[in-house]
Amino acid sequence: MDFRLAEEQEMLAEMVGQMLADTCTGADLRRLHDSGEPRDAVRWDQIVAMGLPGTMAPERDGGSGLGQVEMALIAIACGHAALPEPLVEHAGIAVPMLAAAGADLGNALSGGTVAIGHSVNPFVADADAADALLLADGDAVHLVPRDAVTLVRQPSIDPFRRLFSVDWTPASATRIGGDALLDAALDRGALFAAAQLLGLAQRAVDLAVAYSKDRQQFGKPIGSFQAVKHHLATAQVKIEFARPVVLAAAAMPASPLARTRISHAKLAATAAAEAATHAAVQVHGAMGYSWEVDVHFLLKRSLALGQAWGTPAFHRARVADHIMSAPLGSDRTFDVASVGEAAREAA
Repeated sequence: MDFRLAEEQEMLAEMVGQMLADTCTGADLRRLHDSGEPRDAVRWDQIVAMGLPGTMAPERDGGSGLGQVEMALIAIACGHAALPEPLVEHAGIAVPMLAAAGADLGNALSGGTVAIGHSVNPFVADADAADALLLADGDAVHLVPRDAVTLVRQPSIDPFRRLFSVDWTPASATRIGGDALLDAALDRGALFAAAQLLGLAQRAVDLAVAYSKDRQQFGKPIGSFQAVKHHLATAQVKIEFARPVVLAAAAMPASPLARTRISHAKLAATAAAEAATHAAVQVHGAMGYSWEVDVHFLLKRSLALGQAWGTPAFHRARVADHIMSAPLGSDRTFDVASVGEAAREAA
């Protein structure tokens, strides 16, 4: 089987990556933070003009009809740029949920956004700028207008991932589906969070490498010292091991095995992002903790996404459950260290 990306997929990743590199720099993030606005209207208009909210929407509804691999490539680019706008959760989770429920996608594809409340997440991200919310009530999913709920802002380690608790009253008129939508949302949420973690991990290493070439100590670039090389090489190895795990999970059709591979991808990408962001901060020294250096944006986003759509303990348990319960001869190719940690937690 050929696992290489198709030329069209590589072009999509390059196009989105270049657009975000041009419009979502560190200076852009600081300007947005200082404004207090939840999103950059000009950047969001450009995202909509490119048709990205409709990436996974059916063509009959005006979308692109693309799959999880293409959405994962977009999510990697969004993670690399630390994109503040909720493109990934809107296009990769909310829009497919709406499409599966047979809801009208007009507003969701033309600039409006839908935030998602799921029992695996304690709070709803980016609810204040959404036009509507998809909320769980037991095993039912409701599509609720934002003006029908009460939002309470919650602390977030990531200043661009705005979190809210939601007070609302379920009604039969707002119910659009059941637990199948919630199961699919969890899997897509974990998968695309993993893809974002992969992208931001690579960005952290790239920033650290660039800094280590410029920063001089004892008359030499600090990148020439073995301690720095080893830190960054270790992080890059974790990224290279996580990348095929994430893309393989994205390529698999929905199944119990695919769900387990998604958990494996979330674990691998979280570990890669943790290693990369911590190494980047260390390479930058005290500057790494300052507002002037972009690596702290990546560190905070990695901490937020590492806990979103299932904590590491949650995903280790899913992987361990699959391995321990799968019949002999079935696929058991998962991270043994993660399974061992899950077993120790359960003991």
